[in-house]
Amino acid sequence: MRAHGLSRWIGFLLGALGGCGPANPCSSSEMHLRTRFSQGYVGHWVVARGDTVTLPEMGDRFKLTGVILDTARVVVDGTCRFQGALVFAAPRAETLAVTWYGSPEQALIYGWPADLGPFAGIGASKVGDSLEGAILFDAQLGVQVPPGVTARFVAGRARRDAR
Repeated sequence: MRAHGLSRWIGFLLGALGGCGPANPCSSSEMHLRTRFSQGYVGHWVVARGDTVTLPEMGDRFKLTGVILDTARVVVDGTCRFQGALVFAAPRAETLAVTWYGSPEQALIYGWPADLGPFAGIGASKVGDSLEGAILFDAQLGVQVPPGVTARFVAGRARRDAR
């Protein structure tokens, strides 16, 4: 009987200690709130109007043609974000995997590869049925962006994604 009681106690202790490890940020109460705030941004957005950005130091034009914001979750540096993609036509046709999350004011999109350029991400807001945003530049990467240079875009939902 004593051995049985001891094994129950050890099992309880191991179970309790297992729960003391790092929590999954994707199941936190903060993520439940972010999920609710992000719902309006989820979907496939096609850029209808957008600036083509040419950076003199890099010599490449950048043209964003699509934004895909998904609800699949991923942990990045201890923070939970959603997965997404940015679709470019220039400097080459490619789709880049990114992460993002929404707030009541805007969606912030992260994950540009450093070799692509001095980009910190995208800040975008819903305006009516459109997604309006701007590419954010990262001054820490050493490329000087002249004052007034913007890379704004306006996107609408893809036809098959009309909500």
